[in-house]
Amino acid sequence: MKAAARTRVERGDWQTPAGLARAVLELVRARGVRSPRTVIEPTCGEGTFLVAAGARFPRAKLVGYEINAEYTRVARAALRGSAERARIVTTDFFATDWERELRGVPGPVLVVGNPPWVTTAQLGAIDRANGPDRSNGRGLQGLDALTGKSNFDVSEWMIERLLVVLQGQDATVAMLCKAAVARRLVEAIAARGLAVEPVGLWRIDAAEHFDASVSAVLFVARTRRAAMRAGPVSWPVYPRLDAPEPESWLGVVDGVLVADAARFVRTRHLSGHCEPEWRSGVKHDCARVMELSREGDAWFNGLGERVDIESELVHPLLKSSDVANDRAAPTRAMIVTQRALGEDTRALRTRAPRAWRYLSRHRALLEARKSSIYDNQPPFAIFGVGAYSFAPWKVAVSGLYKRSTFTIVGPHEGRAVVLDDTCYFLAFDDERSARRAAVALRSDAASDFFGARIFWDAKRPITKSILQALDLDALRAAARSR
Repeated sequence: MKAAARTRVERGDWQTPAGLARAVLELVRARGVRSPRTVIEPTCGEGTFLVAAGARFPRAKLVGYEINAEYTRVARAALRGSAERARIVTTDFFATDWERELRGVPGPVLVVGNPPWVTTAQLGAIDRANGPDRSNGRGLQGLDALTGKSNFDVSEWMIERLLVVLQGQDATVAMLCKAAVARRLVEAIAARGLAVEPVGLWRIDAAEHFDASVSAVLFVARTRRAAMRAGPVSWPVYPRLDAPEPESWLGVVDGVLVADAARFVRTRHLSGHCEPEWRSGVKHDCARVMELSREGDAWFNGLGERVDIESELVHPLLKSSDVANDRAAPTRAMIVTQRALGEDTRALRTRAPRAWRYLSRHRALLEARKSSIYDNQPPFAIFGVGAYSFAPWKVAVSGLYKRSTFTIVGPHEGRAVVLDDTCYFLAFDDERSARRAAVALRSDAASDFFGARIFWDAKRPITKSILQALDLDALRAAARSR
């Protein structure tokens, strides 16, 4: 990677367009920030926000902090017209004593900016020390820690740090960030009991402003010198910066972050524990070897090779795109090497010798799988496999798509259909039970339940925890009482 690109990735360096900076400042002015005495940008880059603030608030002191010395020079030059009230400091955010910098500055204070859009994993991938403590601070265990849930966005850490330091001061914090970061901040504020007053979240078009394929928002919150009221709070979510009314109210209810607080309360009676348990599909992380497509009467792998192995290991496969589009007739297959997690695969040498030879021929690709879940496992191991994987009937939903399509999946050519690991499903022994569950899950009440809890702009909107929280028996009872 070239040095300039490497630095941009490391620091999540997406400079804010001048037009967007002006629009943000106009919004916060309209929301009550009329005459801040101090405007602070903790990661000021080339100073775009500070220049806009200098024009919008001509009496405010302007203070910027920036790690990149070249950007510091650019920002100082851009603020020449406000030199008597502007100060730009070259410093690392993570090495800065923010208590000293922020306590006692003339208020009211406006903290504004666009902190870096980079995760701790991205910092680690390029072997950079610049950043917060990357330990598993959330206390995650097992697979959650191994599969990346302990990874977090640097901007989340930065904004939360600022909100903590600003406790007891009259300040407004207005930050551009990923929508997922804003949601986690709302969770953290509630969990830590921070005295923070919601102003709102405004969706912005990251593709237009930053050429970035991510859901992003303007996060605006206030801290106050005076005591603030305790109790649950909701955050209005606006579809764009100039929207007159919110589209929903995000909040933390009963300790749960919800997309729509009103719908959550309305469907609270459906909360519980789903039986049967929602399961995820089979995880293998090597589609070129493990997934097959049919051409005539033959199977071919992703390398273009014809594959002739024992049929007992070849199961019809549905992927997320099939499930999301309600396509229940498989056109692909998966090689399923185990019927239970951790099962010794070496028995395949005698039970399925052609499959063993095929997999051994591609051992290098299978052993190159990056996830640590395959460490110390039998050769050619897979995950997300159990008796439920081979149930003849299933009700499945994609975790990736922006809609909840519950698809009935039955046997195909006499074989149980398996799902890939981006799908979730309920397993049933008979068709009638599967169809009854599907009817309930397709009901208006279920749609309301999921609509209150699913964040559709997330990378994987539908999760097992959300699905598992819907009590199917309560849902059916509610349908009968109508």
